[in-house]
Amino acid sequence: MSDEVLKLDNQLCFPLYACARLVTQAYRPYLDPLGITYAQYLVLLVLWERDGQTVSAIGERLLLDSGTLTPVLKRMEKNGLLRRHRTQKDERAVENRLTAAGRRLKDKALRVPLALLCQVGLKLPEVVEIRETLRALMPRLSQAVLPQD
Repeated sequence: MSDEVLKLDNQLCFPLYACARLVTQAYRPYLDPLGITYAQYLVLLVLWERDGQTVSAIGERLLLDSGTLTPVLKRMEKNGLLRRHRTQKDERAVENRLTAAGRRLKDKALRVPLALLCQVGLKLPEVVEIRETLRALMPRLSQAVLPQD
């Protein structure tokens, strides 16, 4: 086997890693004025779709474990964006509900996706193609890294 396989430019992982970091950085100028981080933005996107989700449901949607997600949710609660409480059905489960401030932030966030696309110079068909390619890759990677039942 050739050493070519170990060159950085021949890796799939590096452009994905670099793009993920750059996307997070590109969002910062749009999210800072809203007072939220990129991770908090992702949580808000999930809760704006369906409020009142448990930590595990949010984690499933964002592919994050509770150890990573819980500090984000606690910070959001401290900042008045959501309320966390244990469910009556299962004391171990923590439900997350948006506050009025968290719901109001949605109106301000509506401008974020389009502003970012304009900044990056991507056309909608390009976005759709990239997104669908990555969506197709996600379950394959999940299957490779997550324990199988």
